[in-house]
Amino acid sequence: MSQDPFIKRHIGTDERGVSEMLRTIGVRSTEELIEQVIPDAIRLKKPLNLSPQGMSEYQFAAHIRAIAGKNKLYRSLIGMGYYGTATPAVIQRNVFENPAWYTSYTPYQAEISQGRLEALLNFQTAVISLTGMEVGNCSLLDEATAAAEAMLMMYALRSREAVQQGRNILFVDENIFPQTFDLLLTRSEPFGIEIVCDSYDGYEFSGREFGAIVQYPAANGAICDYDDFAAAAHSRGVLVAAVADILALALLKAPGEWGADIAVGSTQRFGLPMGFGGPHAAFLTTKDAYKRNMPGRIIGVSVDRLGNKALRMALQTREQHIKRERATSNICTAQALLASMAGFFAVYHGAEGIRRIALHTHGHAAAAAAALEKLGYETAARNFFDTIEVAADADKIRTAALERQMNFFYPDKERVRISFDELSTADEVNAIVALFAKAAGKRAPVVKKIAETADFPKNVLRSSPYLTEPVFQRYRSETDMMRYIKKLERRDISLADGMIPLGSCTMKLNPAVTMLPLSLAGLADLHPFVPADQAEGYRELIDELSKDLATITGMDAVSLQPNSGANGEYSGLMVIRAYYQSRGQGYRNVALIPASAHGTNPASAAMAGMRIVTVACDTNGNIDIDDLRAKAGRYASELCCIMVTYPSTHGVFESRIREIVDIVHDNGGQVYMDGANMNAQVGLTNPGYIGADVCHLNLHKTFAIPHGGGGPGVGPICVAQHLAEFLPSHPLVETGGENGITSVAAAPFGSASILPITYGYIKMLGESGLRRATETAIVQANYVASALKGEYEVLYTGETGRVGHEAILDLRHFRKDYGTECADIARRLMDYGFHAPTLSFPVPETLMVEPTESEPKAELDRFMEALVRIKRECEEIRDGKADADDNVVKMAPHTAAEGCADDWSHPYGREKAFYPLRRLRENKFFPYVSRIDGGYGDRNLCCTCGILYETE
Repeated sequence: MSQDPFIKRHIGTDERGVSEMLRTIGVRSTEELIEQVIPDAIRLKKPLNLSPQGMSEYQFAAHIRAIAGKNKLYRSLIGMGYYGTATPAVIQRNVFENPAWYTSYTPYQAEISQGRLEALLNFQTAVISLTGMEVGNCSLLDEATAAAEAMLMMYALRSREAVQQGRNILFVDENIFPQTFDLLLTRSEPFGIEIVCDSYDGYEFSGREFGAIVQYPAANGAICDYDDFAAAAHSRGVLVAAVADILALALLKAPGEWGADIAVGSTQRFGLPMGFGGPHAAFLTTKDAYKRNMPGRIIGVSVDRLGNKALRMALQTREQHIKRERATSNICTAQALLASMAGFFAVYHGAEGIRRIALHTHGHAAAAAAALEKLGYETAARNFFDTIEVAADADKIRTAALERQMNFFYPDKERVRISFDELSTADEVNAIVALFAKAAGKRAPVVKKIAETADFPKNVLRSSPYLTEPVFQRYRSETDMMRYIKKLERRDISLADGMIPLGSCTMKLNPAVTMLPLSLAGLADLHPFVPADQAEGYRELIDELSKDLATITGMDAVSLQPNSGANGEYSGLMVIRAYYQSRGQGYRNVALIPASAHGTNPASAAMAGMRIVTVACDTNGNIDIDDLRAKAGRYASELCCIMVTYPSTHGVFESRIREIVDIVHDNGGQVYMDGANMNAQVGLTNPGYIGADVCHLNLHKTFAIPHGGGGPGVGPICVAQHLAEFLPSHPLVETGGENGITSVAAAPFGSASILPITYGYIKMLGESGLRRATETAIVQANYVASALKGEYEVLYTGETGRVGHEAILDLRHFRKDYGTECADIARRLMDYGFHAPTLSFPVPETLMVEPTESEPKAELDRFMEALVRIKRECEEIRDGKADADDNVVKMAPHTAAEGCADDWSHPYGREKAFYPLRRLRENKFFPYVSRIDGGYGDRNLCCTCGILYETE
């Protein structure tokens, strides 16, 4: 073969480097190390049933183009939350297709994340402004899950009196998207929330409601005046949430102005391709009084050590690892990359551009409606934004539309819905009118001119300004926009800069060849609700990927619908719940969760209606078998499942995992395996072989989908045969099991447009490549653990003294010995050009390092050199050679602006601060801000970008 095998490009270290690492570890071969790391009892006895060798990059590129070509790109005017949109090329090329943006990590280390934090702050500002609210988060997974988050938020905000009264009814207006209603059913059931679906107009509150949800505009396109409804709700102590179309809000009164307490929706219309359902950035905004109950992440403005404005994630005590089972949301991620794109869309177009697009969209809908009315057709609403619902013979219209390669939405046999968008043209309107005219046996009137005006009643017409901040007024030319994006890009560390050694997060190579297909029209421009014969390419990819993931995990069936890891956890638990309910054992609701588990585990279990019982860990970080056996026996009659991560959250392959599985099964429970650490299993062992009943996978970890600055993620679930019939269904597209639970995401296959990344990763590696990738990840982690011995001790190891694919470095003594903390070390690493490892998780004052298989040995050596040099700097503090307070470690990170200032007041020199290693002179990353005062940002919460421009 003339092309290099993909595995050679994916693995960072060559054979010589591997040999050197093995010598340092003290083993003769990779196989000898694997034997010491993975218990023999769970080692696979034969290779995975996958293609032994993978495709070359060239072969895969041709293969995925052929698959995309099997999708039929009809013009979809289906609407229902998904619309045609034009992604500005400057954003597509410089953000969506740029590894500096799509490979960065969640901005937990704010000082080296200022670029994407500002992009996300722009997003927050835009949605807060358009919805007329006071605070907002920096994105949620999709519109339907955002509505579900709003429901649970309103439920948690019940007054003590309302709780005592047992208020558990959520009113949902009947004119809502079916996928949103379906997901509300899913999320409400475990909490005992009763949903009443009726017409908002004339509904009388009974006194048992806690919240109400309405669609704005309604699903049939109608623009409703909800002022009186909201007032009536508030008079009875009921909160109101609006599921709002972000583009329509350029013309319609903002939800915050007519009385909504919460607004949710999707920003897909802001330049994000439909992509067969996602990913897209949803939003949630609300009143300031409710900010402590908001799900997701909030970007806030604070100050750094030098008094400069600096951005960070605010109100971090809401994170799941703090609240655990008391969390009101399990959302652990966002759609950061897509939110950044939507924010840039708002920046590029500004208020006048967004309004122009909205008027264009409405104008074409109005022109079509007027022409159809001339033909004698009736429309459902007098006032509408983009969607018209026409009384007509649906079958006849569908046949005629398909002949013209058009898709509409058909609620029933007598109604047709057509949703216009920014891509609509007068020719398209005339084609639509013509097919309706033919169906009616009449001559079609010709639409010659589109009047782009908003002739809405005053009571629903927007009069308030929006997007008034300077950032939404400055960047109209492509040159300016390109430079603004580049300016923010330079403020961030991503995989384009160097290794991101985050334990549990698996920041491996995101292969360029798997990213390129995301821009193919055949994958990007497909509506998720098109007829099945128009999505043959996607269906082939989804079926093949599902088959491969089932093989890799040793399971029998797969659902790709969950669109984040936390959503995968929740979905797997809900499938288990449905299984027990089908057997008349719905009373089984106890979830055993190890004390070391990631916080989303107990949060997800609580959201699934389960009672959490914590299982202790022993001194070696393993599950305490005696405690597990005792608690499994105590709760045997109620036991639902155990949630176990393998290798453990401590990075170790516990040798008694089969015993753990047997204990739970013997007491009537199911085994849920968290797939966070699947990168240490692929090809060597798997959840099914170990005995698990269900697992979720983080495709943005093990399977190479990029993290995108905090999202997108995909969290499919893989289940054993007895659970397959309960896999999630969807109200509009056939998917899932025969007795599938209601949906867990808005789109039937979740974030489908990024599935080609994982598909390509598996197809190019093949069985041997997947196994070698896992082996290399384990080698590199053990190399770091061995090479640092004597400088940094590893907190947990297996019975043979080895780690899995990550190692926890113990810094708990640093405060006492050196007067420094783990967070100081993390920030000092920024001066050396590195993103720090995972900080203080799962154990406080530790660093969890995961080198991944993609990093070259030279990069690992540079990282360890930096760690050792920082320890020497700590020793200087201990020995009195450096000031106890004003030293390079505690003052880190150091900015270029501080170094260039005439005033340098530190007792150490500039070279020590900025160039502690000579190699940094060749390639130096300068943090944009210094150490950030997090407390100031929380005490003075500001989550819009206007304050950034006050001093200009």
